[in-house]
Amino acid sequence: MILHKGEVLFRQGDTGPLYKLRSGLCKVTRIQEDGSMFLFNLLLPGEVFPHHSLLTPKDYHGTAIAVMTSEIEVIPADQWYKTLEKNPEQYRDVALLLQSKLRTMQQRIDQLTAVTPRERLQLLYEWFQGNFGRTPIRELLTQEEIGQLIGVRRETVNRLLKEMKHV
Repeated sequence: MILHKGEVLFRQGDTGPLYKLRSGLCKVTRIQEDGSMFLFNLLLPGEVFPHHSLLTPKDYHGTAIAVMTSEIEVIPADQWYKTLEKNPEQYRDVALLLQSKLRTMQQRIDQLTAVTPRERLQLLYEWFQGNFGRTPIRELLTQEEIGQLIGVRRETVNRLLKEMKHV
C-alpha cells in the first residue's frame, strides 16, 4: 500500500493489523488531554509496528501518519501471531526488531539530553541526514514537531532554524 504525505495509516485507540514500513517515513502522534497532538515516534524503513503489538495484540497507542510518500506492507495480525506460535525461533527476530527500536530511542534520548537547544537541533539534523540524506528536516516536520522532538518551544525552533541555515 502507498500512503502519501499527511495520510493516516491508523488512529489512536483502533485495533488492526501490523505493518512494515518498506520506504518513506511515518510519524506517530498521540492526542493529549487538552486535545493537542504530540509527536512521540518516527518510524523508519524496515520497521515492523506497532512495536507494542509484536508479541501480543493491543489497540494502537497513537495515530500513524505518513510524513512523505511511504510504501507500507500490511501484515494480518492473526497470520503474524500464528507464525510466531509455529516458529518460536522468530521470537529472536522480534527481539532484534525491538533492540533496534530501543537503540533509536536511546539516540533520541541523547538528543534530548544535549545541553543547549542548538546542540539538540544539530543532533536531530545529523540523525535525519543519516536516515534521509539531504532532505531538509523542515520539509518533513513542522517547527512544532521539531520542538517536540528536542524538547523546546516552536518559537525557539524558529529562531534556531534562522540562525542555522544549513539545517
